[in-house]
Parts: sequence; structure tokens; C-alpha cells
Amino acid sequence: MSQKIDQIVEELKTLTLLEASELVKKIEETFGVDASAAVGGGMMMAAAPVVEEVEEQTEFDLILDEVPADKKIAILKVVRSLTGLGLKEAKELVESAPKQVQGALSKDAAETGKKQIEAVGGKASLK
Repeated sequence: MSQKIDQIVEELKTLTLLEASELVKKIEETFGVDASAAVGGGMMMAAAPVVEEVEEQTEFDLILDEVPADKKIAILKVVRSLTGLGLKEAKELVESAPKQVQGALSKDAAETGKKQIEAVGGKASLK
């Protein structure tokens, strides 16, 4: 073992039970580990940090971000086809961009809608 590790072990030998307990708590908080798992009859700490599982997003909202004035009619037609809204409602939606066009869509459906909007000159995003 290295001299540094030997020195740490010697320091640990001088700790009181209360100090050792506080040290364990501090190590758990600092490194995100759990020292309560007993291995081979002795207490061992996990060396790897806890990795949080990131859940993959399954539902997306299609957002109309920007509508150039010269592309408004084409974008209005796409929004109507995507939403089934009437002319008045679709016009209000397009004029109030940035605005959510559709919500809780599958990734494929959201990307298809985004491509349709972008194909006629609008800017869209997924959230």
C-alpha cells in the first residue's frame, strides 16, 4: 500500500466510535454511496457513485416557434391538418406563436408534425 493510505488507516484507528460514525455519514453524503451493505462479515463501502436512471421521454409537445409573415397561409394549412381546428382557431394559434400546436404525441408523430411545419417555412420545436 502507498504511504498515503497507510497514514489514513493510522488516523482512522485513533477515531472514537462517534467520530467514525460521523465520518461514515459524511462519506455517504459526499460520494453518494451506502455504507450499510455488509460484505464477508465486515463493513465495506461501495466505491462507485450512485447513478440515477434517466427515464427516456415518451411524450412530446409540438411547439410552433416562429411564423414568417410570407409563410403564414401555408403554415395555417399545416396547423389545420395537424390539429383539425377550424380556420378561425387555427389562425389564432398561428398568430400567437410561440404556441403549442399538439401535446402528448409520440416521438414519431411529433417529428412528423415538426417536419411538416418546417417544410412550409415555419419554425417548430419539440418539448
